[in-house]
Amino acid sequence: MMDLGSEQTTQLSTHVNRKELLSNVMKRTSEWILSQDIPSDITIHVGRTFSLHKFPLVSKCGYIRKLVSKSSDAKLSAIEIPDIPGGAEAFELAAKFCYDINFEINPENIALIRCVAEYLEMTDEYAVGNLVGLTEAYLNEVGLKSIASSVSILHSSEKLLPIAEDIKLVNRSIDTIAYIVCKDSQYGLNSSTFDWWAEDLTVLGIEFFQRVLIAMMARGFKQYALGPILTLYAQKSLGGLDISGKGRKQIEARIEHEKRAVLETIVSLLPREKNALSVSFLSLLLRAAIYLETTVSCRVDLERRMSLQLGQAVLDDVLFPSYSLPGGTFFDVETVKHIMMNFLEYEMVGNQLGFNDEENVFPSASDMEKVGKLMQDYLAEIASDSNLSVSEFISVAEVAPEQLRITEDMMYKAIDVYLKAHPALSDVERKKVCSVMNCQKLTREACAHAAQNERLPVQIVVQVLYYEQQRLREVMDGSLVGADPPSRPPKFNWFSSGISPVTDEVSSLKRENQDLKFELMKLKMKCREIEKRDDKSAASTPLGITTPPSDKPRLPRKSFITAVSRKLGKLYPSFGADEVTIPSPSKRKNKPSRDRRNSIS
Repeated sequence: MMDLGSEQTTQLSTHVNRKELLSNVMKRTSEWILSQDIPSDITIHVGRTFSLHKFPLVSKCGYIRKLVSKSSDAKLSAIEIPDIPGGAEAFELAAKFCYDINFEINPENIALIRCVAEYLEMTDEYAVGNLVGLTEAYLNEVGLKSIASSVSILHSSEKLLPIAEDIKLVNRSIDTIAYIVCKDSQYGLNSSTFDWWAEDLTVLGIEFFQRVLIAMMARGFKQYALGPILTLYAQKSLGGLDISGKGRKQIEARIEHEKRAVLETIVSLLPREKNALSVSFLSLLLRAAIYLETTVSCRVDLERRMSLQLGQAVLDDVLFPSYSLPGGTFFDVETVKHIMMNFLEYEMVGNQLGFNDEENVFPSASDMEKVGKLMQDYLAEIASDSNLSVSEFISVAEVAPEQLRITEDMMYKAIDVYLKAHPALSDVERKKVCSVMNCQKLTREACAHAAQNERLPVQIVVQVLYYEQQRLREVMDGSLVGADPPSRPPKFNWFSSGISPVTDEVSSLKRENQDLKFELMKLKMKCREIEKRDDKSAASTPLGITTPPSDKPRLPRKSFITAVSRKLGKLYPSFGADEVTIPSPSKRKNKPSRDRRNSIS
């Protein structure tokens, strides 16, 4: 009795031997055709014309064999393949394989060869050792064994879709990269290998780059460690955007769309952990988001991220250029106000919860002081913008609570710069501008300067002199009784741990008070926006400057200010006439100041 298993094995072996024999015959035939210089009998059009022979092609290409066999023309002499993956370059390599002409397979062309072999059906069904099996062997043994070669294959696959997806070449490359990266990270090798493999990933398009990072995180790669990779990729892919100057320059619509998609994807991949990225990098992303007009959610996400790390920011990080139409402000103040409001909201939530900030989620006391100084510096910087309206200046000043400011010297400087850059303001407008300053918190030097500053309204000068006189009286009274002179009230510490215990009711009332202050600030901002729109609607009408009636005498302002300033000059000789000069009215008319000043003058 014959064993069935042995019979099947024998049949299979016979079938394989016949295939090998047929393949050898076809190989020798192809070599003979090539050596005898036989005229071609078929033309292949693949973006380029190839004059070839039917026999070598049909012996290994199932796709061409089917076309020839199904053709009603027995003497078919031309075939057009318009959508072949890889085009003429890929088909040329496949044709060389059919003619047994040697060529090199490497990580740069393996994806091309594998896809064209699949498309032309060059499988072992038609010839033993055909091109599909050969390329698969190379991928398994060489191509998908390192990050560099896998990235190269994945990058080549971007131009070979959808067939590269269909044969799982894309997924296999992504899985290999993720596996090797996570394995190196697990054994502590990522610090030594990060530089080169992260650089390799920057050649990928944003879609494949995103899929690689998602695969890495699925295998355990920590999201906070993606910060340097995303930073490097953003620098490479968003290069060429002129986001430093005023106005948006015209760029090609296709490029703008691509960069917008890249930026929005990068933002979606950013780590959620605080301090995973530098605030300077977040600022650059936000500038690009404003420039490219990304989705609102993208910009809001970046604003909230910046607000969490606002205590680490420097002035340049918040100086966002305005890309609006000509005639607008030079800086984008609305974005800064949003960031500041988010910062205050996080601070308020931290106070309400009594949160022990072990992970530095909420602002610390030092952050509050730094942000207060930052906002005063910012206000002084934008004050010289001649297009900055009074309502915009006030809204920026009010978004930073007075509790954040130890002294009002920088606020006074910003006001002085603004009044100098806007000499046509009415008395009412100048009073509004000065209303954001607490004269009681000015230092003695600033008081001495303010007393001689003709740009300030008379009422503000009177306040300054009153508080300075009051302080002098307290100093003199203290020296008479031998007590220490009184100092200015210290900055209110919102985070003081030395506060005596209070009842729950009092704590609740304090929290409600802070909530009301915060809501009041939001309402003020909305009112400023309404006033801003009203100002724009009235911009077309000429500005009328109100002058006092001729029957009312002018206030003897100069003599009053001069008399007081002389007294202050005697009290504080270090802040005297050598440092502060009062220009005469004629000089101011002949030499209007247009330069932005960084010091009080």
